[in-house]
Amino acid sequence: MKYYFPALLLLLALSGCAPGAQPGQQMPYISLEGQTMGTYYRVTYGDSEKRDFQSGIDSLLAALNMEVSTYIKEATISRFNQSDSGLSLHFDPYTGQPGSYRNRHFLANFLKAREVFDKTDGYFDPSVMPLVNYWGFGYTPKKPVEDVDSARVDSMLLFVGFDKARMEVSGKDTLFTKALPGVQLDFSALAKGYGVDLVAEYLAARGIENYLVDIGGEAIAHGKSPRGDAWKIGINTPREDAALEDIQTAVALENRAVATSGNYRNFYEVDGKKYSHTINPKTGFPERNTLLSASVFASDCMTADAYATAFMAMGLEKAFELASRLPEVEAYFIFSTESGAMATRYTPELEKLFGQSGN
Repeated sequence: MKYYFPALLLLLALSGCAPGAQPGQQMPYISLEGQTMGTYYRVTYGDSEKRDFQSGIDSLLAALNMEVSTYIKEATISRFNQSDSGLSLHFDPYTGQPGSYRNRHFLANFLKAREVFDKTDGYFDPSVMPLVNYWGFGYTPKKPVEDVDSARVDSMLLFVGFDKARMEVSGKDTLFTKALPGVQLDFSALAKGYGVDLVAEYLAARGIENYLVDIGGEAIAHGKSPRGDAWKIGINTPREDAALEDIQTAVALENRAVATSGNYRNFYEVDGKKYSHTINPKTGFPERNTLLSASVFASDCMTADAYATAFMAMGLEKAFELASRLPEVEAYFIFSTESGAMATRYTPELEKLFGQSGN
């Protein structure tokens, strides 16, 4: 559904006196980097004890991938996708017991996907996996579609619809079933955001109050930056020829998350026609509309990540109307006008970040 493009340019100034330091002293800030989910992660945090959490973060993200990565054959989601009827997972979905916390990441992504699927009238739909593969953006070998077969797309739509994947509790087992053998799931549109939240929770549990977590451009910030003020991020200019450091606007991110989705980097072109990675679950085709990027702000990054993808599939008007109604999110949209110029629109609560009202 969504694949990484550098939507956010993080503006970090790793100097200055941060809260918690004594006068004349500087709170030590540590920056860690690594790879996960086909992209980078970058974590910056202040810690007077100068602890290195690299191995813990790597282990946490590796465990997540073993449950939600469609590129790992043994992952929980891959086993579900390749099964005829689904999976039986041994845990209580409400307590995580008995047993370990194994498969809790799959469960969390499944439940959030269900929530956003319902609230977006199906525009967020992780069951588009067969179509994502068909259009060359999935776990199958990347190959542009040279000759579009509309009949084949229509046949794949028979397997699309998150209501075709169900969760049932039966004793100590939780059953994830599918209505048809061809039903497959793809959590790529919210798993990075969930990973951001996991790392943030890991840091908070260890007493870290000031941090910025970024996975492939999805980010959450808490507390203060090394300069002692709010963390700063930049939202990229959504043009195909824009450099990675070109930003449309910079904003302060205070104790919340942001995720951005767009179609201007991850696409291919065949005979002059562009095919983007955002698949519209209603039509089965890559979505084409005037919306260039959608940045969503929320208290957690998984929510922001999911809605950013849904809004790209919905288009500007439907997305703006829904974002304005949902209390859990705020959204900043960059779109193309009839003249080809770029314009912005954003929900009223973001006025303090972006100035004039975007209505």
